[in-house]
Amino acid sequence: MNTAIIKPQWSPLTIALMVLGFIAFWPLGLLVLGYILWGEKFGGSAEKAQGYFNKGRAWCSSNKGAHRTWNNRSYSMNSSGNAAFDDYRAEQLRRLEEERARLDAEIDAFHEYMANLNKAKDREEFDRFMNERRGTRQGYGDQTNGDSNNNGGNWGQNNT
Repeated sequence: MNTAIIKPQWSPLTIALMVLGFIAFWPLGLLVLGYILWGEKFGGSAEKAQGYFNKGRAWCSSNKGAHRTWNNRSYSMNSSGNAAFDDYRAEQLRRLEEERARLDAEIDAFHEYMANLNKAKDREEFDRFMNERRGTRQGYGDQTNGDSNNNGGNWGQNNT
């Protein structure tokens, strides 16, 4: 006998509770949505929930031998039972690993090239800025001494 007041199914009541949950506090809405979607699997009892959890854990532990670890690029797969196929697979995995290493080296070289290009561009922009700044500062740079606008190069002095 199922004594749950709110059944885990799509009904106007559960939809309204889900919407109100999202409005009030979004994790509450997610909790109601999860109950609607997966509530039947647990059946409302602790024994069924524990059984479902144990079933999932057993499935994960049974697939441990056939997992692939991409971080360190090691492949631990079970033997297929055919030595020729296993040799072929090992050769293809080795070839793919060499190709991946070559592509990683190309990516690193490209990133280094782009970094050098950005440094050169930054240096050029900085040099342009400094040249413009030197040109606008009074009395600094390549100004001639005979110019009448800057008092013959003697700025700040009174020639009377």
